[in-house]
Amino acid sequence: MEDHADVQDRLEIGGMTVSSRLFIGTGKFPRKPVIREVLEASGATVVTVAMRRVDISSKDENVLDHIPEGCILMTNTSGARNADEAIRIARLAKASGCGNWIKIEVINDNKYLLPDNAETLRTVEALTGEGFTVFPYMSPDLAAARRMAEAGAAAVMPLGSPIGSNRGLKTEEMVRIMVDEIKVPVIVDAGLGAPSDAARCMELGCAAVLVNTAIATSADPVSTARAFSLAVKAGRMAYLSGPGEETGLASASSPLTGFLRDE
Repeated sequence: MEDHADVQDRLEIGGMTVSSRLFIGTGKFPRKPVIREVLEASGATVVTVAMRRVDISSKDENVLDHIPEGCILMTNTSGARNADEAIRIARLAKASGCGNWIKIEVINDNKYLLPDNAETLRTVEALTGEGFTVFPYMSPDLAAARRMAEAGAAAVMPLGSPIGSNRGLKTEEMVRIMVDEIKVPVIVDAGLGAPSDAARCMELGCAAVLVNTAIATSADPVSTARAFSLAVKAGRMAYLSGPGEETGLASASSPLTGFLRDE
């Protein structure tokens, strides 16, 4: 049975209502059928797919056949090195029937795979003008995030740590600032390695997280996906409940006076 709190806290984004704040990527899984099991176990409804991995002509190789009906497809522009290539991939995805939700990835750094914010912004400006719903993957930077939001991005997606590294939320302070200052949803994407990382993102006020490698490369992807789903819900609940104020001094939870021997 669906929790009443979950129903009241649906994410409104890109003109859609999203029931799960855990978004899942489809790369690196040992077998494609596992993708469906992961999505069903986690309850995730937003799924990212690299356009270069979609082969409509091949039934065996088409990853779309393993995505449950009702999921929201977010095609990503993985492989694009500049704005022109990302725009071309997005148009191809839409023409192929993959919809108009696009995760923009523009990466020309082959060592650390860090996104190019300038080329990403150019892509955001072009695709929003064509009616796409865009989700730019970016290096955490307040000024760049503001420009992307002003250009019409549905959300901004700062990395937690280098993509595929499983190192966790190394950019926490920048993410915290972006959550406080950016008017569109902040979705942490890349580098989250454990459910506790996802919970921390949600505790900071992030709208959602996107996870792929940590789930796909785990010993039990289905159980790991379920754990991430629970962590996201717990982190979101903690954020909404309002954590206690941090202090630099100790404060006893019980009075230090009134003991039996006190006079």
